[in-house]
Amino acid sequence: MSGPAAPLPPLRGAHTLIGTLGVSLATFMTVLDSSIANVSLPAIAGDMGVSPSQGTWVVTSFAVANAISVPLTGWLARRLGQVRLMVGSVLAFTLFSWLCGVAPSIDTLIAARILQGLAAGPLIPLSQVLLLSSYTPARAGTAMAAWGMTVLVAPMVGPLLGGWITDNVSWPWIFYINIPVGLLSAAMTWMVYRRRESAHGPSPLDYTGLVLLVIWVGALQLMVDQGKELDWFESTEIVMMAVIATVGFLFFLAWELTQTSPIVDLRLFGQRNFALGTVSFAVSYGLFFGNVVLLPLWLQQHMGYTAIWAGAVLAPVGVFAIMLSPWVGRNMARIDPRLLTTVSFFGYAIVLWLRSNFTTDSDLFAILMPTVLQGMATAFYFIPLQAIIYSGLPPARLPAAGGLSTFVRFVAGAVGTSVFTTLWERRAAMHHAHLTEQMSAQPANVQPVFETLQGAGFLPDQSLGMVNRVIEQQAFTMAVADVFYLSGWLYLLLLLPLWCSASTTRRPAAAGRASGSH
Repeated sequence: MSGPAAPLPPLRGAHTLIGTLGVSLATFMTVLDSSIANVSLPAIAGDMGVSPSQGTWVVTSFAVANAISVPLTGWLARRLGQVRLMVGSVLAFTLFSWLCGVAPSIDTLIAARILQGLAAGPLIPLSQVLLLSSYTPARAGTAMAAWGMTVLVAPMVGPLLGGWITDNVSWPWIFYINIPVGLLSAAMTWMVYRRRESAHGPSPLDYTGLVLLVIWVGALQLMVDQGKELDWFESTEIVMMAVIATVGFLFFLAWELTQTSPIVDLRLFGQRNFALGTVSFAVSYGLFFGNVVLLPLWLQQHMGYTAIWAGAVLAPVGVFAIMLSPWVGRNMARIDPRLLTTVSFFGYAIVLWLRSNFTTDSDLFAILMPTVLQGMATAFYFIPLQAIIYSGLPPARLPAAGGLSTFVRFVAGAVGTSVFTTLWERRAAMHHAHLTEQMSAQPANVQPVFETLQGAGFLPDQSLGMVNRVIEQQAFTMAVADVFYLSGWLYLLLLLPLWCSASTTRRPAAAGRASGSH
């Protein structure tokens, strides 16, 4: 075993700034890559010769791999040391970003994204640990506020930057831009923290738990992603994946609950606030992430938006979240986090109700306004929910709680993306069939349209194709409105588990710790 045993003194002078920037850049890069590819999916799918639904694997593969690697952070840090793991993960993430950019096929790109997600797992928890060791306890809130800004800015910059790069350069550059950022982050982090390495040495790993974790999470994601292409449970392959996921999860559950050093501390779910807060956080994040992926897809495929304009529509989310988050953080000890989260869930429900009224005639202003409100709601989302999750837990269990809640949230985000794209396509097919039936039932109303098109010089087949494209646009717009409407009601239903949790207003210290544990 090596490394200093005593608590390290806080950083001073320029080292404080350099260290904060170094680890914050790593966090920024990681969070950015979870959203930057969203608006580029149509371009990636087109270049790779695959369907847009297959293109969503570029997002979900990263999310699931990230989720699997997060629970390993504690063991890897004990084995390698926090600083070596941090710098090594940044360098690996940088390398795999380059592999994403040069990928010649969708399979290669997805494989590189999986590796990228595995490398990203330790970065968020370790960046918090290193930052907290860099400041005095009195300034820990400042450190976490600086760190939190990177988490809020990255989702805002991601879609906008991804759209601009896709439109003006080419989509591989959404991955190449990580190279200078990653190298700078690794250099700054190593320069400041190399003499502040944590204790490390041989440490037992729950290999069986890890294998079971990979099996059931991987089978679950394959089932959800492939279900769209294989007609779900009509397919033998999907049924097999469902059985493997279910049996694997049950074995994983039984194994982890009997281990003295489990890879995932499932006993945390015996804590009321952790269980209810994590469920609320996971389901709401799945709704949030699924809609974030769906909106730019609809705008680009059926509303004629370029990638950069589709990204611009999502940009206000980060702007208003940054403006309001400091106020939320300052009032966490005074206002019940359940009330603050209720503001968020109601806000999201209103946002999604407004979006459920979108039509093919909706202009940019009508599409942009709900996003402005979404940014305000987001400010009340992350920090209060984390305060609920961490309340009542002893300090020794906070790292395990952070890893487990992050793991559940990442899986929920990946599953939400797959479920929402599937639901969107199925509702669109249903609406397309209904609109076509209505046209067939009223030929007198449709005939003038064909006569006008043919009078303009279009052949009968061309006229039919143009009318079908209009029907398809209407069908997918009606379908996306259906998904938004359903999502709004689900946010309201999440108020039930939220208010079943206990009040945390008398535990300001727990709230303060939680605000920095995202």
